[in-house]
Amino acid sequence: MTLASREAPYGSWKSPITADMIATQTLSLGEVAVDGDDVYWLEVRPSERGRHAIVRRSVDGALTDILPLPGEGKPAYSSHSLVYGQGGGSFAVSEGLVVFVNHASTGMHVDQRLYRVNPGRTPVPLTPDTGGKHRFGDLVMDRTRNRVVCVREDWRNLKDGQPRASLVAVDIDGQRQTVLTEGRDFYSSPTLSPNGRRMAWLAWDYPCMPWDGCELWVADVDEMGVLHHPRLVAGSTTESVFQPEWSPQGELYFVSDRNNWWNLYRLQGRSVVPVLERKAEFGAAQWQLGMSTYAFISPRHVVCAFNEQGQWKLGRLDVVLGQFAELATPFTDVSQVRGGFATAYFVGGGPEQPASVVRLDMESGKPQVLKACTRLPEELVPYLSRCEPLHFPTTELGEAHAWYYPPTHPGYSAPAGEKPPLLIMNHGGPTASASTKLDWTIQYFTSRGFAVVDVNYRGSTGYGREYRLSLYGNWGVMDVDDCANAALRLVQEGKADAKRLVARGSGTGGYTTLSLLAFRDILRCGTSASAVANLESLAEHAEKFEAHYMDQVLGPQPESRQLLQDRSPSVHLDNIKRSPLLFIQARLDGQTSQRETEEMMRKLRANGVPTAMLPVDGEPYGPRITADTKKALEAELAFYSQVMGLTLAETLEAVALEPALPEQPRR
Repeated sequence: MTLASREAPYGSWKSPITADMIATQTLSLGEVAVDGDDVYWLEVRPSERGRHAIVRRSVDGALTDILPLPGEGKPAYSSHSLVYGQGGGSFAVSEGLVVFVNHASTGMHVDQRLYRVNPGRTPVPLTPDTGGKHRFGDLVMDRTRNRVVCVREDWRNLKDGQPRASLVAVDIDGQRQTVLTEGRDFYSSPTLSPNGRRMAWLAWDYPCMPWDGCELWVADVDEMGVLHHPRLVAGSTTESVFQPEWSPQGELYFVSDRNNWWNLYRLQGRSVVPVLERKAEFGAAQWQLGMSTYAFISPRHVVCAFNEQGQWKLGRLDVVLGQFAELATPFTDVSQVRGGFATAYFVGGGPEQPASVVRLDMESGKPQVLKACTRLPEELVPYLSRCEPLHFPTTELGEAHAWYYPPTHPGYSAPAGEKPPLLIMNHGGPTASASTKLDWTIQYFTSRGFAVVDVNYRGSTGYGREYRLSLYGNWGVMDVDDCANAALRLVQEGKADAKRLVARGSGTGGYTTLSLLAFRDILRCGTSASAVANLESLAEHAEKFEAHYMDQVLGPQPESRQLLQDRSPSVHLDNIKRSPLLFIQARLDGQTSQRETEEMMRKLRANGVPTAMLPVDGEPYGPRITADTKKALEAELAFYSQVMGLTLAETLEAVALEPALPEQPRR
């Protein structure tokens, strides 16, 4: 029997894509900044316990770590902002000088001070030690005045239990901080005109999230750096504005969803003029600070990332003639777009392209990968499952979207008539979206004979404002309906086994997983990674950014408080009759504590539902430590094999389910 004709049940195939490979090779790539011919980016390194390192690539191709490496007797430095609980914009660079927010622990608290550093030097603090009471983010250099402009969150003077936000300027040569503007619940995206005489920024107030509605403000800046004549130029509680950006000539551009789609506009005098109108998203939900989807690469040309039907593409826009052309690249997930002269930089990934820092020469159109988050050996390419778009009818006469990944292995086929188990993946947010970049976790399962569906339920970004906001008031209903209907559609098409449907998710994606288990009776089992289970607990412990998110996705609180009970899976555990559960619980998680998870397990076990918990040391919504990643993946696969009677091609430690499962017939 040749390799190509080997027959084995779905879920039992032997794969070279191992948990050890994924854990040891994968790092996260984040923020990108351009300084002349040099480009800088963040690397989140599992091998260094999730430290955020700043890396510089100089014009000769040399890579340099900007922050000193941790070592015995040396302080650790990690560039990571905690502003609004989401962070972003944690460093800025100009003429080789880097200013960053330090996240490493100093004594009893996480630092969060601003530091300046030149390569090879010891970082110098710019702000005093407040015990972590001051947080900074969205850093922008103002070298004309020798300072950095940023968002500051002040935890010393709480307002209604929440920290105060402001835009401040911090002197690079001293510790003086100047408040530029304050009084709003949130600020973001400060940006200075090329001559430094005008500044634009975004502001919004509760209960809005920035993708619901925010305002774009512009002010004059005098020689001392003081703001004058601030004026509102766009945005409202029903219009979301994203990424204000100045052109080289000093014209203000921005993205707005005033026509249902996040499109590009320009401020002309006191009028807002459309620059490019298309049924596509040229912006994104501003979950973090410092996000960027477009950049000027010449006085009249902009490189844009845009999302059509859940998939990102790149385009080049002539802002004078209004001409727009798509750029052919292998990247279907694009973020952190930055511009150099006739050059674009971004973080891009695709179905066969790991997330990478990419340089795109606009004259040749050829992309150059500067750093990939993981290595893709050529011999593994035949094992990759290529995603297929899935559009399907759902409740309320709606249509929802997903990406379907078929089981893929060059050396195996399944017995005739057998249908594969289906893994239903639920992204978080809930205002986020499923990515089409190479995801080793998905490939880990598809190469073993699982099918995967990654659902962009109603509420996801990438399909316009109306689709995005349709989840409001319906969280825990529409997202659950759409995930269930995606699975049932694949069952109907003969692409999944109706008796082997599995759901997995983390954070708010895990909430949808638990809701599927508690409110729909279609799942064989489920995996919950630090999932939201109790909405009252979520509302009580939410960071400032999401403190009033429940007002939007469920209804105004406390008037709609009953909905918190009605749609909390932890309150309805008695509905789960037969579906075993694996809980992957991060010890650092503040939203779903280990105590809450243990209480859910106690109730489920009392009802005869087998459960197990795997504690990990990493961050709440996905292990960032090598050992945790390996442990979590292998435990999940072992769990599915125990529940569904799969005969694995590898030997894995069994998950300690209680009560024990009855003996399963093996496939």
